[in-house]
Amino acid sequence: MLPFKTLIQVDKKSKYPIYQQIANRFIGLIQEGVLQPGAFLPGSRVMAAQLGLHRQTVVAAYEELASQDWIISMARKGMMVAANLPVIKPRSFKTTAVAYAQGPSFSFNAVPKLEMLPPAIGIRYTINDGFPDVRLAPLTEWTKECRSIVQSPRYTKLLMDGSDTLRKEMTKFLTNTRGLNISPDNIMVSRGAQMAIYTAAAMLIRKGDHVITGSPNYIFADLCFEQLGANIIRVPVDNEGIDVDAVEKLCRTKKIRMLYVVPHHHHPTTVTLSAERRMKLLEIIRTYKLAVIEDDYDYDFHYSSAPILPLASADHGGNVMYIGSLTKSLGLSLRIGFLVAPARFIAEAGHLRRLMDLRGDNLSEEALAAMLQSGAIERHLKKAKKIYHERRDLLCKLLMDKLDNRLQFTPPSGGLALWLKFPEHLPVQEVAEKALDLGLRMSPGMHYHYQGKPGNALRFGFASLNDRELANVVGILAKCCK
Repeated sequence: MLPFKTLIQVDKKSKYPIYQQIANRFIGLIQEGVLQPGAFLPGSRVMAAQLGLHRQTVVAAYEELASQDWIISMARKGMMVAANLPVIKPRSFKTTAVAYAQGPSFSFNAVPKLEMLPPAIGIRYTINDGFPDVRLAPLTEWTKECRSIVQSPRYTKLLMDGSDTLRKEMTKFLTNTRGLNISPDNIMVSRGAQMAIYTAAAMLIRKGDHVITGSPNYIFADLCFEQLGANIIRVPVDNEGIDVDAVEKLCRTKKIRMLYVVPHHHHPTTVTLSAERRMKLLEIIRTYKLAVIEDDYDYDFHYSSAPILPLASADHGGNVMYIGSLTKSLGLSLRIGFLVAPARFIAEAGHLRRLMDLRGDNLSEEALAAMLQSGAIERHLKKAKKIYHERRDLLCKLLMDKLDNRLQFTPPSGGLALWLKFPEHLPVQEVAEKALDLGLRMSPGMHYHYQGKPGNALRFGFASLNDRELANVVGILAKCCK
């Protein structure tokens, strides 16, 4: 409803009766296009309450408007602006929002941009970056816990004061699954892992600071660091992960503010940092007191063996900030990530987070805590891991059978995507254009090498496609690669 109390001003000293002033102002609002033909006016009681007037005054104003054919009375619906006014035409939003048609006249900071996939209109399938299958999400357990909390007498207090229950349960979960020796004071809950990355980086980076990342690298991390003013120095990533010798050389010759590393199922290449490099990197971190953001976005899905423990679980001198996500693990639409770091850092990071998000999603956090406590999340992860493992194996078999080794890949040891390399005579961008015509949406692969030499490859997210869908998608891909 429009703010009529602001739009209609009454002058009690005017020679015109108040009802006439109200009627005249309504006519003005109709002529200006604020009130459009077909719009319903508030009831006389509601309008009188808004304007602080007697209801009969508003009734008289409406009668005056009706007598001049500006409004008509609709049975059981109320007063409606006449639809056949000769002096007014309906305006589109574009023409009424004149204030934003030109501007702004002030300057503002540009934000690094990434070209997104084309709209999904008319698209049957999508090869995504590596997302879980929302059809497997533990919705029954989730809704059960949410309903229980909402019906609880403590719900009002929870909304007002929040709760530390999730941090306490996550302390147990991360200790049991990742070998982290932490307390709730070492955990900050965030809206997804991306917020945790940005928060940790913003706590560290000042304009001009040197930050080391892999090449290729997770592009949204690169964009964060670039926005914060970092000078990004890229070192190669090969089949054993990031080149730690190159990292050490840079630490010897430059003042490095931070290292960003994805040692487990590297994004985008899916490789895992070798044990030898892992040990050497820990030595570099301790020697140079190097601040590290360790992004472990899909730790829970490892197929070839037990998951390799994160750097954060070893002796790193308190220099590793460990980041992960429950969003990827569960496939629910809620955004829940976490940042693990020394307690003093977490306390300050919490203050920074509050500048962006005063209060977390208390209901979601409490429900997730209950699911951790009941074992529902552990059971879901066990079931999902088995299904995703089978889908990885099926995708690898389909690619070998239908594409005759035309595309190169190494079955990933874990994660939700496969790194697919195309030969030079098959530019992935051209393949993506052909696939779009056949109802398949896929990345052209350009942004995986942001600010570097483009690679002819893409991440093939297999987890969100069932067996039939995987077969159909690979079939389309095979047609495009002929």
